[in-house]
Amino acid sequence: MPRIRLHLLLLLGASLACAPAARVSPPAIPDRTAVSFPETWRFPSGVRASFARNAMIASNDRLASEAGIDILRQGGNAVDAAVAVGFALVVTHPEAGNLGGGGYMVIRLADGGTAALDYREMAPIAATRDMYLDDSGNVTDRSVEGYLASGVPGAVAGMAAALERYGTMTLAQVIAPALRLAEQGFVVDSNLHASIRGDRRLIGRFAGAPVFLPGGEPPPVGSTLRQPTLARTLRLIAAQGPDVFYRGEIADSIVAEMQRGGGIMTRADLAGYRAAWREPIRSTYRGYTLLTMPPSSSGGVTITETLNILETFSALPQFGTAAWFHRLASAYQRAFIDRNAKLGDPDFVDVPVAELTSKAYARSLAATIEPGRATPTSELTTTGSGGAEGMHTTHFSVVDAEGNAVATTTTINSLYGSGVYIPGAGFFMNNEMDDFAAKPGVPNQFGLVQGEQNAIAPRKRMLSAMSPTIVLDSAGQLLLIAGARGGPRIITGTSQVILNVIDHRMTLADAMSAPRIHHQALPDELRFEEGGLAATTQTALRLLGYTLDENPGGIGTVMGVMRVRGGWEGFVDPRSYGGAVGY
Repeated sequence: MPRIRLHLLLLLGASLACAPAARVSPPAIPDRTAVSFPETWRFPSGVRASFARNAMIASNDRLASEAGIDILRQGGNAVDAAVAVGFALVVTHPEAGNLGGGGYMVIRLADGGTAALDYREMAPIAATRDMYLDDSGNVTDRSVEGYLASGVPGAVAGMAAALERYGTMTLAQVIAPALRLAEQGFVVDSNLHASIRGDRRLIGRFAGAPVFLPGGEPPPVGSTLRQPTLARTLRLIAAQGPDVFYRGEIADSIVAEMQRGGGIMTRADLAGYRAAWREPIRSTYRGYTLLTMPPSSSGGVTITETLNILETFSALPQFGTAAWFHRLASAYQRAFIDRNAKLGDPDFVDVPVAELTSKAYARSLAATIEPGRATPTSELTTTGSGGAEGMHTTHFSVVDAEGNAVATTTTINSLYGSGVYIPGAGFFMNNEMDDFAAKPGVPNQFGLVQGEQNAIAPRKRMLSAMSPTIVLDSAGQLLLIAGARGGPRIITGTSQVILNVIDHRMTLADAMSAPRIHHQALPDELRFEEGGLAATTQTALRLLGYTLDENPGGIGTVMGVMRVRGGWEGFVDPRSYGGAVGY
């Protein structure tokens, strides 16, 4: 045996041996284990998460989390609070919180009932398969910026539908905190100021400039941002419900702005939008149960497939070792191949969810993982994926005093979406049309190369990576609520927090602070966060055959809530900002 291969196998150790998984029933609240991160890693271990005895909300904005807690204190449940957080983020987190976008919600009630709500945007009726190609057949940027980039928004319909079915309060009650924030204003912090400054070119092109770039500059840190036009819109929705958005004067404002800029969205598009109730994907991992989002999201299928592959191994290597990252990257690689080739809107294409989430299929994939060698993606069947993606989404996790839980991820795609701002209504429109395969086989703005399953069609929902997930322990009790922002890295970020909690017994704060990796088949490389892999681990992975890509940014940013002894912990990913608030 060549000396280099012998050295590698000794370094990896016997932990890579493959065997059928042994089912172990963990205690309801297992003891947590201290973890050490590489000396080069920028976040410390051992940080304490926020704690509350009764309820907890974690989101990308503390004011929005506080809005949800206010609703819980008034007697609302987790769904009421989640809708309140969603509307508050429209005001305080305009880069991703939205009325002009869409999202997904996974609900688990204290009595065991579950639901999944798909309020992803839809392509307008006038959309065509090749609408973003030029005369030479090349992909243009019209799906990224401007009036042709928006799908029909689903946020208002989705939040209203969730409230109607599972809430206990009126739309006016849950919108009230957001309305106060829009009308009375809130103090601009450094995060909002930096966000607006970072996208000033995009914002400055459209009608949002007077609001967010008065005098050509973002509102100063410490100033008060008031949004009277948005306040009027919220007041209309509170009084008249979603009809005013889809068939009334807000719809008129949207259509007028779209027509002014050469867009194709019409009154018929808005009037025809419906949110879709779906069955959550229910899977198991080492005795735990996961409830996550089915298509048109790819998140639940891809996370389930990844964890099913990992579960075929009786034990996983120690966190931080080359063996651990090899096994994890190999599972992601195979799951992303299926994600990009086989998933799409289930109302338009056949999606083999049962096969992709089956334990038998995972065993067949796990058998292709070699202990001492990274499998080149070219040896596996794939439509591929590649490139980089931005941090363009927002997630919030909610649990109430009764144990009802909601995981919600919502987006307008890029930060500030298409840049188009509805001046008569006070919000940004999405650029979700770029999440379709504008030209199957060619990357979108986030580098994903997708297949025919996700080609553009009228009224079709574009594929998403959003992954709102709820985890139950072996006794069926609520344990963890998680989700992320970050394009395709939503999938890897969310799943690694889950693995850190279940397999590595980390605290919530450590599970979310730990360094992460990402492998999405193409480009055929293992990405890792800057400083996240020890030098010896990098050497071992290169010997396995990996091309490593050190990423200066984060791999997903997660918002999590976890049950602990005596109550709940909430934590905001240190790669981002926000607030975990409870009582």
